[in-house]
Amino acid sequence: MTSFFLLAQAAQPELGWLSSKLLGVTLGSAEWVLWLLVSLSIISIAVMLERAVYFSRHRLANSEALAVRLARGEFDAVAGEVKNQKGMEASVIREALASAQQGPDTVEQVIASTVARERPQYERGLSILGTLGNNAPFIGLFGTVLGIIKAFNDLGAMNAKGGAMQQTVMAGISEALVATAVGLAVAIPAVVAFNIFNRQLKTLTSRTTALGHALVGAMKARKPGAAGGN
Repeated sequence: MTSFFLLAQAAQPELGWLSSKLLGVTLGSAEWVLWLLVSLSIISIAVMLERAVYFSRHRLANSEALAVRLARGEFDAVAGEVKNQKGMEASVIREALASAQQGPDTVEQVIASTVARERPQYERGLSILGTLGNNAPFIGLFGTVLGIIKAFNDLGAMNAKGGAMQQTVMAGISEALVATAVGLAVAIPAVVAFNIFNRQLKTLTSRTTALGHALVGAMKARKPGAAGGN
C-alpha cells in the first residue's frame, strides 16, 4: 500500500506556475477565518439585541383598543394617548389626526406616506442578519477547504507511514471542519432572528394599517364639518 502511494506521488505532474502560486496562498493558516466568523457572530448578536430593544420600545401595546376608539370617533382622546409615544403606529395616528381637517382622501395619503417613512427604521440592520444567515456557512466552508488543503499538503511533505499518516490526515481534517461548524453556528441564529423581526414588522404594519382604516372609516361616516374631533 505504501509503495502504491509513493508511486502515485511520483507519477503526479509538476504544478504549473499559477497553481503553485495559488497553492502557496492557500497553505497559510485558516485560523483567520475562525476569527472572522467570531467577529461576525459578535456583530450579529449586537444587531439582534439592538433590534429587539428597538421593536419593544417603538410599538403601541394597546393598538387594538385605540383602533376601536378611533372607529367610534374619539379622536381627541386618542391623540392625547399617543402624544408622547414612539413608533410607526403612534406617528401614523398623530399625523393622520393633524391632517383630518383636509378630508379622508388626504388622510389616506398621509398614512401611506408615514408608513413608508417609518418602515426603514424598523428594517435597519435586518439586511446584516440576512446576509450573515446566507453567507456565514460559505465562509466556514472556505475555512474548511483551506484546512483540508493544508492537511493534505503536510501529509505529502512528511515521510510518515501507517498509523502516523492516518493520524495526521484525521487531525488536520477534524480541525478544518471546525470552521464549517462555527459558520453554521453564526448563520442559524441570524436566520432565526431575521425571520422573527420580519414577522414582527409585518404584524406591526398590519396593526398600523388597521388603525388608519379605523380613522378613515370614522371620518367618512361623520359629517364633513365634524371631522376635526369628538
